[in-house]
Amino acid sequence: MTTTTLDHAAVAGSGTETKTKRVLLLKPRGFCAGVVRAIDIVQIALETFGAPIYVRKEIVHNSYVVTDLAKKGAIFVNELDEVPEGARVIYSAHGVSPAVRDRAKERGLKVVDATCPLVTKVHVEAIKFAKQGYSLVLIGHRDHDEIEGTQGEAPDVTQVVSTVQEVADLVVPDPNRVAYLTQTTLSLDEARDMIQALKNKFPNIVGPHSQDICYATENRQVAVKNVAHGADLVLVVGSTNSSNSNRLVEVSKNLDTNSYLIDTADAIRPEWLNGVDTVAVTAGASAPEVLVKDVVEYLQSMGYGSVDEVEVMPENVRFGLPPEIVQAIASAPPVNR
Repeated sequence: MTTTTLDHAAVAGSGTETKTKRVLLLKPRGFCAGVVRAIDIVQIALETFGAPIYVRKEIVHNSYVVTDLAKKGAIFVNELDEVPEGARVIYSAHGVSPAVRDRAKERGLKVVDATCPLVTKVHVEAIKFAKQGYSLVLIGHRDHDEIEGTQGEAPDVTQVVSTVQEVADLVVPDPNRVAYLTQTTLSLDEARDMIQALKNKFPNIVGPHSQDICYATENRQVAVKNVAHGADLVLVVGSTNSSNSNRLVEVSKNLDTNSYLIDTADAIRPEWLNGVDTVAVTAGASAPEVLVKDVVEYLQSMGYGSVDEVEVMPENVRFGLPPEIVQAIASAPPVNR
């Protein structure tokens, strides 16, 4: 199991006693299907093949998850040259460029690809547009692992933009042959503004058939938008390098509701709660539920006796495992009981 569900007592609150201080626990929150799949891949690989298992970059952007998997025998590396020749390596959920895949072949590495299928969709679109002769504009954050991988599919024709001003400064060979794609974990509002700026600058620009921002990123942002107006404070559980978690903080602040990104409950400062009657709690797509539970328990200890789960929309997406892992499970010797 890769998630921990809040117990009934925590969600139900403290009986019939009326409390003025309350917690709104947003749903959906936390792990998305791509993150569950990626973590499962590492855990199954460790159980099937044994430690060590090498992982290029953080499997997902959450320090708790990475530390937990490292304790179980996963070794996280920045580049493939750190992996012994012929060893087994897992690509993170954020994807890799063709150059990385080529390097893995050169070193004879046994690869298991944990790239989120929704990221793979963007890679396929980049390849398609490049083959059709388009200049490609990739909306996202340059230093993010996902952007590095996607840009690597067509580096000679791809430009990355992170702001509306950068859109205004774009120069392309043919303004009538331009396509755009986006990082999967952007702010919906931020992406909308940049896409509109691109359309204004390049009226004939084309884009993906369906938006690249993933369902989980969208759903968590919509949940914050629905609840932030009724809260005095929004706490987002997630690591500082998690793009989608940072976007949740931005969404809340854009609605004039104070918000903080916290890795764990220990990061909460008591002064944040001064004069705060209602705290909304959510979690980025790579943050485990056990950390959310810790936050709720801390808030209860600070007098927030009522905890109400607010479900904005259902979320039931699941992704299958990659063939390398499915085959490994099928060929593994039976466990003696």
